[in-house]
Amino acid sequence: MIPDAIDLAFDPLVPWAVVAVLGTVTALVAGLTLARQARGAVWRTAALALLALALANPTLIAERRDPREDVVILAVDRTASQRIAGRPERTDAALAAIEERLARLNGLRVERVTVADGDLSEGDTGTRLLSAVREALVDVPASRVAGVIAITDGQVHDAAAALQADRVPAPFHAVLTGERDRKDRRLRVDQAPSFGMVGKTVTITLDIIDPATPPGETVTVALSIDGGEPTPVPVPANRPHAIAVPIEHGGQTIVELTAEAGPAELTLENNSAVIAISGVRDRLRVLLVSGAPHAGERTWRDMLKSDPSVDLVHFTILRPPEKQDGTPIRELSLIAFPVRELFELKLAEFDLIIFDRYRRRGVLPRLYLRNIADYVRNGGALLEASGPTFAGRLSLARTPLGDVLPARPTGGVIEVGFRPLVTELGDRHPVTAGLAGAGDGPGTQPTWGRWFRQIEALEEHGNVVMTGVNARPLLILDRVGEGRVAHLLSDHLWLWSRGFEGGGPQAELLRRIAHWLMREPELEEDDLRATAQGRVIEIERRSLDPVVDPVRVTNPEGEETVVELSTDRIGRGTATLGVDRPGLYRLTDGTRTTLVAVGALNPKELADVAGTDRELAPLAEATGGRIVWADEEGVPAIRRVSPDRAASGRGWIGLRANGDYVVTGVLSVPALPAALALVLVMGSLLLAWRREGD
Repeated sequence: MIPDAIDLAFDPLVPWAVVAVLGTVTALVAGLTLARQARGAVWRTAALALLALALANPTLIAERRDPREDVVILAVDRTASQRIAGRPERTDAALAAIEERLARLNGLRVERVTVADGDLSEGDTGTRLLSAVREALVDVPASRVAGVIAITDGQVHDAAAALQADRVPAPFHAVLTGERDRKDRRLRVDQAPSFGMVGKTVTITLDIIDPATPPGETVTVALSIDGGEPTPVPVPANRPHAIAVPIEHGGQTIVELTAEAGPAELTLENNSAVIAISGVRDRLRVLLVSGAPHAGERTWRDMLKSDPSVDLVHFTILRPPEKQDGTPIRELSLIAFPVRELFELKLAEFDLIIFDRYRRRGVLPRLYLRNIADYVRNGGALLEASGPTFAGRLSLARTPLGDVLPARPTGGVIEVGFRPLVTELGDRHPVTAGLAGAGDGPGTQPTWGRWFRQIEALEEHGNVVMTGVNARPLLILDRVGEGRVAHLLSDHLWLWSRGFEGGGPQAELLRRIAHWLMREPELEEDDLRATAQGRVIEIERRSLDPVVDPVRVTNPEGEETVVELSTDRIGRGTATLGVDRPGLYRLTDGTRTTLVAVGALNPKELADVAGTDRELAPLAEATGGRIVWADEEGVPAIRRVSPDRAASGRGWIGLRANGDYVVTGVLSVPALPAALALVLVMGSLLLAWRREGD
């Protein structure tokens, strides 16, 4: 075997203490005899030294070594901020030049790592370049790491953590693809609430950061809510500014803010911000006006009182204010009805008005009933639960309120047992779709109990979702102006609450009716919605029309995709769409439009896209590396350097030559065999004896 390296090792025949004592004695003897200039002192000292050396047992070790390649990590940033302002071209050019120069170096293995945008389901992590480098080095010993070369714009969001944890065991070099001191305008949201009360406004604080614009100069920001027409809002540059945004409905409100282009721009993508605010209702105010007490009155009270978010105002009107029968005031059980306060001054404060078997008694003048009709047209909600009086001459249909009711009485009252049926239209309407006990679809018999009274009426407008005797309208839902009306043409709903013939889903039905009237998003019958689940958008289209049109999806880059929906029995069209980039997606079927945010609404990656060495400079300095601006200095030369030498210089960067190896063979040979040691010791003693005898 031809050795690659020879080392001298010691394997003492006796404890090292004995060898040390003998060595000390040898030194003392040598010093004493030499001082006295005794004859034969040199040879006696040599004999003792040879004896000590023989006891130390020197061994020559010859090794066969297999050199191991050093590893260099070549990290390439391909995140969103690297796709603007000519950076892809500079990145490709730098990558080609560096790979060509690394290929010339011997004993080096290149591990290439591509850093892409994070998974859309992982949250807003930004550019995790150092995490990717660390992951590539997991199986590489520190003794074999030559260095790290990163091609990036400098917008790295985990550099500080890597520096603190000492996670880069070799010189770190960065070739920056951005341009030094390039200016860019960006819109930053400093503060935005996650929730807001419906009917009120929330405050959003934003800042237009633009080094090229003087502080305080006005910048126009387009404000759009739920994909509507944008409204221009003047905002001072480089100063925090608060704007008020109205929350008009429950559920999610999407607010888009877009600043006009500045005098210097790298990209317009960070001129926009999207904010999702969940609209929640405060205490819902419901006015329940009942006629003569009846068995079903408690059903309404129990349903409304069981909801802790409802403030109920309930009046049962029995005594008109003009009635004078001599009854002493102290014996009256009812208070005077505050007609003017409720129906003129505070009417708009109620979210829902319910008339339960009410008939004209002279308490509510026509003016106040006209106020209620206007309240509905202007966005209010009305539920009319009709009793037998609706068919008579004192019916509400004969008042201004009749103009907003969807049914006109014929004068007949049907008193016969029947089971309410969900219509084909009702089977698609979220208020009545899927009610427990309704059967398997239109035309099938339900399993719930019977009712025994229905007010005969003709449907004039609206959607009939339930029918009674001989398919006559029983429950009609209608939109009037900006408001909504529900008309129940029976007062026997209470039979279900009492469990008659097994009862029925009265609580669920009343809850759905009330929440549909108050615009609960989950109960919209004509609605397009979308939710993001990781890299998939789930689309749902509700419609009373059995034919559902395709949905056009526009991604953040303006590219459009047409998605066909598959429909089910209850009129719901669904589809899923895979996406590959974060941002705001706009969906429309020509009638309805909705927005959905995929991934982070305002990602770190695009919050600041200017090229910078601020994040990576401390790491490069700590590891002996270097930061190079490609547009100014070009791609540097690459050298191999020993571990104790500088790893960078003017126009070049260095990779450590570690010289790591694996021993594949070992041969041990005694440097002083016992026989040779004996001969040398005896010879030295003989020479010493002869010298002393002269």
